[in-house]
Amino acid sequence: MNTAGHSEATAPRGLELTPFRGLRYDPDRVGSLASVTSPPYDVVVRPDGVHHLQSADPYNIVRLILPEAGTPAARNEQAADTLRRWIDEGVLTADPDPGLYVYEQRDGNGMLQRGVIGALRVSEPGEGVVLPHEDVMPPLVADRAALMRATRANLEPLLLSYRGNGTAAEVVERTVLGPPLLDTVTEDGFHHRLWSVTDPGDVAGIQSDLAHHQALIADGHHRWATYRMLRAEQPSPSPWDYGLVLLVDTARYPLRVRAIHRLLHGLPVAEALRAVAGLFRVRHLNVPLPEALEALADAACAGNAFLLAGDGAFHLIDRPDPDLLARTVPTDRPTAWRSLDATVLHATLLDHVWRIPEDSPAHIAYIHDAAATVAKAERDGGTAVLLHPVREEVVRDLARQGVTMPRKSTSFGPKPASGLVLRALEV
Repeated sequence: MNTAGHSEATAPRGLELTPFRGLRYDPDRVGSLASVTSPPYDVVVRPDGVHHLQSADPYNIVRLILPEAGTPAARNEQAADTLRRWIDEGVLTADPDPGLYVYEQRDGNGMLQRGVIGALRVSEPGEGVVLPHEDVMPPLVADRAALMRATRANLEPLLLSYRGNGTAAEVVERTVLGPPLLDTVTEDGFHHRLWSVTDPGDVAGIQSDLAHHQALIADGHHRWATYRMLRAEQPSPSPWDYGLVLLVDTARYPLRVRAIHRLLHGLPVAEALRAVAGLFRVRHLNVPLPEALEALADAACAGNAFLLAGDGAFHLIDRPDPDLLARTVPTDRPTAWRSLDATVLHATLLDHVWRIPEDSPAHIAYIHDAAATVAKAERDGGTAVLLHPVREEVVRDLARQGVTMPRKSTSFGPKPASGLVLRALEV
């Protein structure tokens, strides 16, 4: 649907959200709805994360999004077979009517987030409708694409943000006054509720409102790149023209933005500190993690700052040598990009000082939880690099300029739980 009164030559088409028949767990066939959910596939960070979720319920969604077998092909075949079997057995059933879905997340600390889940038309990069802000790793895109081809399903929604506060928001607020399709609390303390929107007037109101907006990818860059890859492979029109998303109106429900931390395998903290001596100011902090993160936040107000850990203490490095930055940070990007902590980390520290390849799992891991990153570094003898989060406005402004941030620069949340609603392409 094009924005009314404008041609495609002068304006983007806008967000095109389509109803679908959601595939959902039958609560009578599983232990509980909470026990079959999972964090998104790339956020299962605990060492036994997959096994913990598998043992929670034999039908946990992790068996589809992170199947375990000897080879990638065997894993994808296993996921496809498992999905077909669960549908045949009635463990997963399709809702009778196509609809959009209102999804609510709430925690015990006053956080409330609501959004709309639907099948979004997969736009081309030049259309300016869905804005990425991070680069992707091609092997991960290929991995997710192979899984989607095998299962012929979108197993978990990616998270998009837009700023609207219009008709769509009104429909959301009216919908949550009615009884939900599901209501569950997961082990992390989050309360999840889901409603269907099938009334033609409400669906049309949401669609018309969204047609005037663009969205920022908050979480799911690899899945969006996968949607685009699979759409390009298929003749259009086809179900592959659309992908499963959760759209959150941040004018009403601002997202939390957190950093994604790095674990550097094989680089002891002492060696990392020796390499930065004279290039950054180094301060040793014998304080607990919360106080160390506060010190990092204070330092980040004045410029680039990082927290190194892994030897039982914390080391704050900041005030990088300006000549070092001038030599190592590319000059063909906006100032806002050149001053990002993630930019300096990758261009200066990883590439120049520590000489660590950022795309090698043998050398570096990306972890969302600061405490888990520190614990892994201490256990493995590596270096944890903790970052301070960037503001959402900076991310959105760079995305609108077509400038992507270094990969794994941000973690927007709360992320939707996987397993509450799936999209099978044949349904």
